Amino acid sequence: MNSTIRPFSFRQKSWWTQILDPGGRLVTQWNHTFLISCLLSLFLDPLYFYLPVIAGPACMRIDLGLGIAVTFFRTVADLFYLTHIIMKFRLAFVAPSSRVLGRGQLVTDPQQIALRYLKSDFVIDFAATLPLPQVVIWGIIPSIKDPTADHANHILSLIVLIQYIPRLFLIFPLNRQIMKTTGVVSRTAWLGAAYNLLLYMLASHVLGASWYLLSIERQHSCWQKECQKEANSTHMPTCHSSFLDCSTLENHDRQFWMNFTHVLTNCQPENSVGFEYGMYSDSFTNEVASSTFFEKYFYCLWWGLKSLSSYGQSVATSTFTSETLFCIVICIGGLVLFSLLIGNMQTYLQNMGIRLEEWRVRRRDTEEWMRHRQLPPDLQERIRRFVQFKWIATRGVDEESILRALPLDIRREIQRHLCLALVRRVPFFSQMDDQLLDAICERLVSSLSTQDAYFVREGDPVNEMLFIIRGQLESSTTNGGRSGFFNSITLRPGDFCGEELLTWALMPTSNLNLPTSTRTVKSITKVEAFALRAEDLKFVANQFKRLHSKKLQHAFRYYSHQWRTWGACFIQAAWRRLKRRMLAKELARQESLYYMQMSDQEGFFEEMIDDADYPPISSADTSSMENPHGGQQMGATLLASRFAANARKGAKFKVVTSPVSSLKMPKLFKPEEPDFSSD
Repeated sequence: MNSTIRPFSFRQKSWWTQILDPGGRLVTQWNHTFLISCLLSLFLDPLYFYLPVIAGPACMRIDLGLGIAVTFFRTVADLFYLTHIIMKFRLAFVAPSSRVLGRGQLVTDPQQIALRYLKSDFVIDFAATLPLPQVVIWGIIPSIKDPTADHANHILSLIVLIQYIPRLFLIFPLNRQIMKTTGVVSRTAWLGAAYNLLLYMLASHVLGASWYLLSIERQHSCWQKECQKEANSTHMPTCHSSFLDCSTLENHDRQFWMNFTHVLTNCQPENSVGFEYGMYSDSFTNEVASSTFFEKYFYCLWWGLKSLSSYGQSVATSTFTSETLFCIVICIGGLVLFSLLIGNMQTYLQNMGIRLEEWRVRRRDTEEWMRHRQLPPDLQERIRRFVQFKWIATRGVDEESILRALPLDIRREIQRHLCLALVRRVPFFSQMDDQLLDAICERLVSSLSTQDAYFVREGDPVNEMLFIIRGQLESSTTNGGRSGFFNSITLRPGDFCGEELLTWALMPTSNLNLPTSTRTVKSITKVEAFALRAEDLKFVANQFKRLHSKKLQHAFRYYSHQWRTWGACFIQAAWRRLKRRMLAKELARQESLYYMQMSDQEGFFEEMIDDADYPPISSADTSSMENPHGGQQMGATLLASRFAANARKGAKFKVVTSPVSSLKMPKLFKPEEPDFSSD
């Protein structure tokens, strides 16, 4: 046994010595192709039953044109059967002794494969491959002396029926092999339903062709019976059985016999005497046998479909034993086939709508739960919108469970196919190499959100970074709740939020405490995004040191809206400080000019007072000083001069202070920078 069980390999010297894997792609595709060819051959064989036609009064012949066409397509179908036999001689099999664990070991020894095939399925495959109808039509019937259409019809029908059994039996192990390899015969529910309906139509096709053949036989039996009566009579021309073949239409004896015979009259379904057509009367009433091929084919197909669907209840039979047995077969076959059709169709249609039914049940449970918990109407509406949006996006498929069941390399390829092109749309990720992007794509998970949903609020811990694929988000901040400060931006496809998490992940001394969000992120529209969780981002940051590079640091700061907001506020605050300094300088300059002018005027006034020679005040002038108007003017002049002198002296030591005319802008602290020291 050790010499026959070898490791399987496709590395063979030539194609005719290659051993095929029964679970390989080539064999699987061939099984599906061969199944289609088997169904076509099962459709072709009953077409031989349509070869006998009524081509004249009381005569029958073989349709040669139809026979050539059917024989050609039948020969093509036989080539598929022959190819299937050749492939089975090169098809490996699993050794029964190696099925203890896993799939088992394939036996690749050609002698062992051939011996096993000859002992199992070779006889049935060989019987189904033989071109028996071709041999009968083109070999046996022409070699018979004086062949008639009736004899040819009998021989051909018998051969076709005999070979139809192994061809029909061959489909069942082929179906099992396909189910064993791929799990299903058809990949979609619609194809499965169509496959079962096709089998039911095939049964109706076989039944209709058999009904046509038996109706022709019944007509010919009536002619023979009446012909024998006329042959024993002495008052009429003698009837020969050869007259019932259309090859004798030009025979003078037959033409003379047709002038006196009552065969046609006595064999009419409505005028038959002592002969019952039973279930075949419709064939002669509607002149099916003498119609064109397509007319009689579709009529017979309709008759077979009607009889199977009604379990033979619409069939009116006679007392003939063969006819009664045929009706029994129709009833039993119709009941079994119709039950199988309805059962399989229901199964496939239920499988097609199983996701929708599960969603309906889940939605009904959600509605009952919301009513039981007495949730607010607005919250209930938000839940309904999310459930509806998730169904539209995923169709009820749990993608994470499917991915977890796959091997690691396949999961990586799937994640790369799904996420890489979308991740590259994020400008920050476009700066990374493929290896780092693969590690990030492997850990991205899909995130769905409806309108007016909060991803994170200001002050809450950040547990994931969000990369927007579709939709828009609003990111706002109040700088820790400070009065007079509000900043809001709109995040669009290609943007990301939660960058505090990247700063936290890049710190070598980061602990389990997640960073606090400095912004509130709210969805404006329906959003589809990818999320990178905190633990996954920390793992990527620890494993790939290229994430600590200066290039990625600058790219992160450039595309981060948090850093952009800080930069904009920093520039705005610096600009306001500059404007205040410039305004203070301008005011100081104008005040200095003003005081310089005032000082010049006061100096000139004092010089005039000092240079003036006032006489001493006498008693004669006392009366004039006691005048109130004159005294007040002199006092005001002295006070003004003293104020101007003091102002001129104090201008040298004056400190210019800017008036508090505007509110100070709340300071927005710079985001915490990560430690990029370890490159």
